[in-house]
Amino acid sequence: MLKRKIIAVVIGASALIGATGAAQADQPYIPLISKGFQHQFWQAVKAGAEQGAKEHNVKITFEGPETEAMVDKQIDMLSAALAKKPQAIGIAALDSKAAIPLLKRAQNNKIPIIAFNSGVDSDIPLTTCATDNLAAAALAADKMADAIGNAGEVGVIVHDQTSRTGIDRRDGFLNEMKSKHPNVKIVSVQYSCGDHLKSAEIAKAMIQANPNIKGMFGANEGSAEGAAIGVKEFGKKLVLIGYDSGKEQKDDIMSGLMAGAITQNPIGIGKCVVDSAVKALKGEKLPKKSGYRLLLVRQEQHGRPEDQGRAI
Repeated sequence: MLKRKIIAVVIGASALIGATGAAQADQPYIPLISKGFQHQFWQAVKAGAEQGAKEHNVKITFEGPETEAMVDKQIDMLSAALAKKPQAIGIAALDSKAAIPLLKRAQNNKIPIIAFNSGVDSDIPLTTCATDNLAAAALAADKMADAIGNAGEVGVIVHDQTSRTGIDRRDGFLNEMKSKHPNVKIVSVQYSCGDHLKSAEIAKAMIQANPNIKGMFGANEGSAEGAAIGVKEFGKKLVLIGYDSGKEQKDDIMSGLMAGAITQNPIGIGKCVVDSAVKALKGEKLPKKSGYRLLLVRQEQHGRPEDQGRAI
């Protein structure tokens, strides 16, 4: 009798494990391939995606290369993710063109593609969860011009010239200056791969080469924080406006080292990717883009930041 009870318990446990495995197998799998992990921005995007996955009861993975210079490694990650036959996929492309062949393969296999943070030069993604980078960078240009008296020399440090974020933030800033602030001269545009140490060296070299420089724009978290480090080490007072809102940037705004920063909603972007993928799997129509911008500016009279800008 005792042996029969033990056998019954073992069979029952096996059945339970089998049922759980089946439930997990039915759970939609949505891998997210980001640009990297080195910035607080990406950690916040990941948290938002995990929140969305929990709400929709889907399985996600979130990965990216060690640095935003590793385009080939990101392509390998995308290829490996597609080999697992996911139900949908999210991609923040480091290179707006390099990922297209793999995305076409996914499209042919009827796998919905959701772009986030940085789109691709293709209409394959059903939607892009991102800030309007052209408009946000134009806002940064307006604030920069106002802060330096609408005249003077300004430098720009951009994370790359291959992703849509790098291209759009650069062009949004430059085009706004050219069209609305002709007395502001852009003396240099440099690329740092989003690395704060490289950005710091670029900032110092930029100041050395342009002693009359009045301002500097850093187009992502690493570029902005690196520029702040370089400006501080050089010991020159100038107007520094960044992009994103990591802890170091907030501290720099509070101290007055940085005049302000375009902030995004990384948690919202991450959640948007999963929400959009689930809607796509249900056959729902998606908007082409979603996101918003704010400019975080130091409020001198109170010594604390304030939000300026508007949702888009």
